[in-house]
Amino acid sequence: MNKILTKLSGFVACLLVFNFAVAQTSNPNVLPKWAFGGFVRPAGINPIISPDLNAAFLDPMSNKMTKWEANYTFNPAAAVKGHKIVVLYRSEDLTGVEIGTRTSRIGYAESSDGLSFKRNAKPVLYPGDDSQKEFEWPGGCEDPRVAVTATGTYVMFYTQWNRKVPRLGVATSKDLITWMKYGPIFREFYNGKFADTPNKSASILTKLVGGKQVIARINGKYWMYWGEQHVYAATSTNLVDWKPEVDSKGELKQLFSPRAGYFDSDLTECGPPAIMTNKGIILFYNGKNHPGDGGDKRFNGNSYCAGEALFSRTDPSKFITRLSVPFLRPMESFEKSGQYVNGTVFIEGMAYFQKKWFLYYGCADSRVGVAVFDPNKPAPPDPIPLL
Repeated sequence: MNKILTKLSGFVACLLVFNFAVAQTSNPNVLPKWAFGGFVRPAGINPIISPDLNAAFLDPMSNKMTKWEANYTFNPAAAVKGHKIVVLYRSEDLTGVEIGTRTSRIGYAESSDGLSFKRNAKPVLYPGDDSQKEFEWPGGCEDPRVAVTATGTYVMFYTQWNRKVPRLGVATSKDLITWMKYGPIFREFYNGKFADTPNKSASILTKLVGGKQVIARINGKYWMYWGEQHVYAATSTNLVDWKPEVDSKGELKQLFSPRAGYFDSDLTECGPPAIMTNKGIILFYNGKNHPGDGGDKRFNGNSYCAGEALFSRTDPSKFITRLSVPFLRPMESFEKSGQYVNGTVFIEGMAYFQKKWFLYYGCADSRVGVAVFDPNKPAPPDPIPLL
């Protein structure tokens, strides 16, 4: 009897292993019903924004004319303004020698079709002679995420970089061009405990109302997901001051974290605004692959791919599940090679426009690309190599 049970247990174990292997390898290109996708790169369009050697403006830090987007243009936010899409992208000037040592500013580009853009000659958000010098000089303003309220106020979350501590800052605007800065977002709670710890990458919760994507509230509060190493949450009543969610020990509550063996094995960094759907809240995020044995061998070590996670509709802090493979990964030459040599599709901007979702992303920290999801004509996600 014991021998029979042993053989049966062995058979069940083998069956489980087989079923897991099949689930992981037979068709990794089918998304679950709750997920968005697939996103399709329009043929012959990308990259949509590249460095411009001619654009210059009078820099308040140096008081000199500066070619503010001559080096790299990447990591964009996106929002709808009237009948156009506006992309607000991070630019780097010619100072410095590597990532993090140049000055970053936020440029403005608009489009009537979401694919072809006209750019402003000057940045719209930058380190200026203002109240935020302490937090933004000399590194600048990085990696914006933008959403809009139901009454038409645009809210931008971005990284204030003084080359000492990265901090999430917030600014508001009525036209996406003229911005009011409010500074670091975590200063008002817990006696400022989390204000001076490194923080970045904020994805505010949104929903579709009458065909327009707007900032949402749950039980009277605004919600955001944020973080780079882990995914955290915060709430607000005024969109300016944010209270981080904490655990029973008073430390930041980790909603989910990197997973060994997956594309997000090294970092899980929040992407564009999260979206409330009838199946739950979808958080789009960037997963960095571990370069060693802890990573997914199908993808380059240290590469960034795009993932989706599902949270409860009624409790935004309740994590439910996430994709086991990315829905977007470096495929094109300019996504695989650039300032970031390991390959990157870094998602930060998404806008609902003409009944489609336009996703804007950084390509190897060098250029801006776009991919489009048509809910009426869903396509497979980026093909994933078999294990």
